[in-house]
Amino acid sequence: MTVTDLYPSRGATEVSVPRQDPVVWGSPDAPGPVPAADLRAFERDGFLTVGQLIDDAEVVRYRQELDRLIADPAVRADERSIVEPKSKEIRSVFEVHRISEVFAELVRDERVVGRARQILGSDVYVHQSRINVKPGFGASGFYWHSDFETWHAEDGLPRMRTVSVSIALTENHDTNGGLMIMPGSHRTFLGCAGATPADNYKKSLQMQDAGTPSDAALTALAGEHGIRLFTGPAGSATWFDCNCMHGSGDNITPFPRSNVFIVFNSVENTAVEPFAAPVRRPEFIGARDFTPVR
Repeated sequence: MTVTDLYPSRGATEVSVPRQDPVVWGSPDAPGPVPAADLRAFERDGFLTVGQLIDDAEVVRYRQELDRLIADPAVRADERSIVEPKSKEIRSVFEVHRISEVFAELVRDERVVGRARQILGSDVYVHQSRINVKPGFGASGFYWHSDFETWHAEDGLPRMRTVSVSIALTENHDTNGGLMIMPGSHRTFLGCAGATPADNYKKSLQMQDAGTPSDAALTALAGEHGIRLFTGPAGSATWFDCNCMHGSGDNITPFPRSNVFIVFNSVENTAVEPFAAPVRRPEFIGARDFTPVR
């Protein structure tokens, strides 16, 4: 089956393409946990914050599970664990909803998956899940990027019908490497220059290179849209569209920043072959099991 590439990337030159897809696929009046006004704000800005998605007792439970996982030698030895290039501490653990029944419960929680269904207008499956650990004193950040650019180029997601949620398990200060988003940037697809190296994921999960925009493009986007830094207590959450230009800085403070990150994709937008990569990424990064979350 031939699938039209609406969002060309990884070519000889950088390209800018207007978004071809809706932002909110469901009806604004459809029942669900997101009020209509918040859905309109999500459509406009590309993100939605929830001051307390999970309560204090739940935060403790998920933090304990995160700590258990990163202390487990078997988890550290698993290919799904990514370590910091310098400190060799665990940076991320992927496919966490399959490794841990505790995090699997969170994925199935209606407060979580219900918002994804409402935004995407369909049943959803988990394209990717992970815990991100940003310990203090030097944990490195994530450079500016659009997730969709990578998921389209390297995983084969055809359309922008994917939403992410980052749930804070520690307080997000304005100093400890929090998430930054350019509001409204989700309306423009930036196709990056340069071919995708073989096994690019092995490098990109530690320090992204392929799929990163030029300084000139980032300057233009930031000049047009500005930059929003997300702070909040443990238990807060940020939902954001797959095409938001976002990133985070290094954490040189003593205060750790850890979160659980879940990517929901519509069951009507399942992955095909990569649009701009020689091979698929491993399934623990880009799922090929499209079973709806129940």
